[in-house]
Amino acid sequence: MGNSWTLEVDADRTGWLVFDAPGTSTNVLSSGVLQELAVLLTDIAARRPAGLIVRSAKPNGFIAGADIKEFVEIRNPEEGYALTSAGQAVLQQLQNLPCPSVAAIHGFALGGGLELALACTYRVGADDSRLSLGLPEVQLGIHPGFGGTVRAVQLIGVRPALELMLKGKPLNGARALSLGLIDELAPPTELARRARSIISRLPPKRQPPLIERLLNLAPARPFIARQASAALRQRVPREHYPAPYAIVDLWRRYGGAGAAGYEAEARSIGQLMCSPVSRNLVRVFLLQNRLKGLGGKSQAEFKHVHVVGAGVMGGDIAAWSAFRGMTVTLQDRSEELIAPALERARAYFDKRLKDPQAAAAAAGRLRMDVDGDGVPGADVVIEAIFENTQAKRALYAQLEPRLKPDAILATNTSSIKIETLCAELRDPTRLVGIHFFNPVAQMQLVEIVRGADTNTGVAQNALSFTRKLDKLPLPCKSAPGFVVNRILTPYLNEAIFALEEGIPASVIDHAGKRFGMPMGPLELADVVGLDVSLSVGRVLAEALNRRVPAILIKLVEQKKLGAKSGEGFYVWRDGKPVRAEGSRAIPPDLEDRLILPMLNEAVACLREGVIADADLLDAGVIFATGFAPFLGGPLQYARSRGVLPVTERLGELERRYGERFRPDPGWGQLSAVDNRSL
Repeated sequence: MGNSWTLEVDADRTGWLVFDAPGTSTNVLSSGVLQELAVLLTDIAARRPAGLIVRSAKPNGFIAGADIKEFVEIRNPEEGYALTSAGQAVLQQLQNLPCPSVAAIHGFALGGGLELALACTYRVGADDSRLSLGLPEVQLGIHPGFGGTVRAVQLIGVRPALELMLKGKPLNGARALSLGLIDELAPPTELARRARSIISRLPPKRQPPLIERLLNLAPARPFIARQASAALRQRVPREHYPAPYAIVDLWRRYGGAGAAGYEAEARSIGQLMCSPVSRNLVRVFLLQNRLKGLGGKSQAEFKHVHVVGAGVMGGDIAAWSAFRGMTVTLQDRSEELIAPALERARAYFDKRLKDPQAAAAAAGRLRMDVDGDGVPGADVVIEAIFENTQAKRALYAQLEPRLKPDAILATNTSSIKIETLCAELRDPTRLVGIHFFNPVAQMQLVEIVRGADTNTGVAQNALSFTRKLDKLPLPCKSAPGFVVNRILTPYLNEAIFALEEGIPASVIDHAGKRFGMPMGPLELADVVGLDVSLSVGRVLAEALNRRVPAILIKLVEQKKLGAKSGEGFYVWRDGKPVRAEGSRAIPPDLEDRLILPMLNEAVACLREGVIADADLLDAGVIFATGFAPFLGGPLQYARSRGVLPVTERLGELERRYGERFRPDPGWGQLSAVDNRSL
């Protein structure tokens, strides 16, 4: 048996059960860990202590959840059922102990970690900003499987429990306390003492408010279930994301009670685990962890960031860097150009940080710097001015002599090759692309673009810097449009070509959303900015012999730039596009016209070596564009649909609409690539 758990019984006959998985910084509930726990719980039941306190020895938190890598090994629903029902049995042992139990939670308690805490008699949380409790399984295409669909309803009631499971968003300490998910909050240094105090006091157990208990009765359940399902349909279709609908169905049938509820939960999750949706979402989760790991263990320190260019992108990069705790100097030609960026940053800090002191501290880390006095002391200098090669080169000529020897010199260019930009630098090895996406605060992915001359250490430091910003770095080679814009532009362009043919904008966007994109291509172009789309489109058109849509050129000439100007493909009011009424019937070819060029361009990127492998490419496109996560990324979707059917369909579209649909030579290479598990 393993050595993840230790049990000590003190002089007061209080048992202290401590979880400290060896060789890892985070506790997770693998099947081996649960088997070890089952043996200890049998021993505890026999010894009958006065009470049991369950704690984590890891400084970062309680338990992060089940071991997701085990999900990949499940071959059929019966194996999924066996895994989860075994976990249920162990937590039932915990609940059935002949003594009260307390989960003493610090940091996170997520998924199976929170389910374990729910099996305890009481829960006390360390009251600080790190406390985070949630059931995020729906993000993996499944639902709680260790009894959580039953115990959450029993503890906090129908509506709060459904919201916790359906949205998958964790709760902070104050919210968890108000709902009754935890019984008490304690200062972190008092957590153990307070847990012991609960054992001695044995306060009344929490129960849901009366209205929640009434809503859980059989006559009310169908009505609430219909409401919940209707709300879900506004967000996600059942065929794309079946797990949230399964949660509602389980509750409607069993009311969060009884052995039948636990059995149905285990059967349901066994089926979901083996679905293509869950397989792909688990794959996306593991891909995300892979991107996080690319930061490595760089020794470089990033305390001071200097940003040149106070437009939307530069200002938001500066604000995010300050939000993440760095000192930031923001440079532009005048105070008038910088002031709006500082105002936006202050509004963002006030909204996100809530605490006035924390917001003021973040604002204090971001300061105006018209003369560029921050350059000599900066660890990272990011150029975020307009897309003009000569202007950028002239700026580097001013910056380079003033940089610290080990400072990163980065460009936020969205499309210009690094080799073009560094041509006049004394040391071209130090320039690297750090390409953020708009809006900076929301978009997780950052492309780390390495030119032919970029120093390996510089590129690695850029990856590490991106992780310090809590972003996901995607390493790629310098090439027209890099990876994300190279793949996204054909999608946007095809939507515009369809619009030029007379297909309504609302129909085109409906086709994109029906496929699984977070927003339609024309709305996305408006959000990105039509000027940005045109700039990237022209670079790619020149490099790849493509055509730029005429209507895009015309709208930019008319200063109709999308959401930021109030009009583009749509008129924008109160931050939302105004859509024309009418039929949304989608023409037969439209969905494939939009999506297959993305797949084709993804294959081209892989063939040209712009990115190291297919998994990284899928991760980049998902996290930068929102490409239907339940499909696993463009190349994963191509494999699941079949390389031959996809290329044959591209051939049909080429004959019908032109050579822009011609299948890339790299499709043969893709079909030979093994779809390895991560």
